[in-house]
Amino acid sequence: MRTPTSPDRPPRPAPGGPGALRADCASCFGLCCVALPFIASADFARNKAAGEPCGNLDADFRCGIHARLRTGGYQGCTVYDCFGAGQQVSRETFGGRDWRQNPDTARAMFDAFPVVRHLRELLWYLTDALGHEAARPLHPGLRALLAETGALTRREPAELARLDVAAHREKVNALLLRTSELVRAPVRGRKKDRRGADLMGARLRGADLRGVSLRGAYLIAADLSGADLRQADLIGADLRDADLSGADLRGSLFLTQMQANAARGDTATGLPPALDRPAHWS
Repeated sequence: MRTPTSPDRPPRPAPGGPGALRADCASCFGLCCVALPFIASADFARNKAAGEPCGNLDADFRCGIHARLRTGGYQGCTVYDCFGAGQQVSRETFGGRDWRQNPDTARAMFDAFPVVRHLRELLWYLTDALGHEAARPLHPGLRALLAETGALTRREPAELARLDVAAHREKVNALLLRTSELVRAPVRGRKKDRRGADLMGARLRGADLRGVSLRGAYLIAADLSGADLRQADLIGADLRDADLSGADLRGSLFLTQMQANAARGDTATGLPPALDRPAHWS
């Protein structure tokens, strides 16, 4: 999570621009640091209940240990991305009324944040799908769902609380699956379907994974150095501590900044243009 003082913080995105689905922490009331629970683990130094402010959150909603999150036991914070839900809930849904000065809004704000975050993740995937020429036959349906999902994020807090996110996600996913099939179809050779596969620690150095479905695959600590992942479907793939050094992920499907942040890579790693190269990569 970036803060306003972070040297790698990108410029504030223009409304509707390419960066609009990325976190702008300067415009947020630290919602991910309050609304979400932490579980003591390799990612978080201590437990924290949902709705309880993190002890490192300063009065101005900045992170007090931002420069040493990784060494301070909060690696999970450096991986997380809200897809811009934080600034939308803070500035649009609640009109800039922060939960400290307006405690009566706190519960509704904390409840709205994860809902909007889920919806904005779907906006990311739909936008990604529209960027693939092979999926052109599906573009009208994708654009319609993009507009519908965007409208859902703009609902009032009470409406967001009643929203069946799982049902909407299922509808979106049906079209994302069809997109995946169209984009991966031109890749020559028969490609294995590795959806949900347990590939933890797998030795896949230099592997040709073009067009492979790795949806929801467990690639924790896998060696993917030098692997070719172009046109691979990576939606939901767990890339924590995976080695992506020299790997080619250009043109891959549905890769998010969170997945890149969770992995290890280097200057030779090829990323889709919508993603930033994580600061901790060599």
